[in-house]
Amino acid sequence: MTENAKPTGELTLRTLAMPADANAAGDIFGGWVMAQMDLASGIRAAERARGRVVTAAVKEMAFELPVKIGDTLNIYTEITRVGRSSITLMVEAWAQRARHRMIEKVTAGTFIMVALDEEGRPVPVPAEA
Repeated sequence: MTENAKPTGELTLRTLAMPADANAAGDIFGGWVMAQMDLASGIRAAERARGRVVTAAVKEMAFELPVKIGDTLNIYTEITRVGRSSITLMVEAWAQRARHRMIEKVTAGTFIMVALDEEGRPVPVPAEA
């Protein structure tokens, strides 16, 4: 791991970075990494909301290191706040480098999800069970 750093939160999604997701230099597109983080946020928030959620906002996201073809991208999520209909998550993306045991933090961001009913209107997030 990088400088004894460890991921924060729960491992929510793991996926492999493939050539179709990369530029000519072999660096994975930032948009693809962000999409994986959004998927993980949706999974975790939907579990907490016990229903449908959508992304309302993404805040404070900066890329620290590139993801390369062949890396395994590990997405960790932590629910930091539950509002009336919103769920705020801190999301970290870590790359397990291909053929190495090293794992490095690539980026992190705050994702805000909103719980919706079947008609697409915000609904209260249920109390934790």
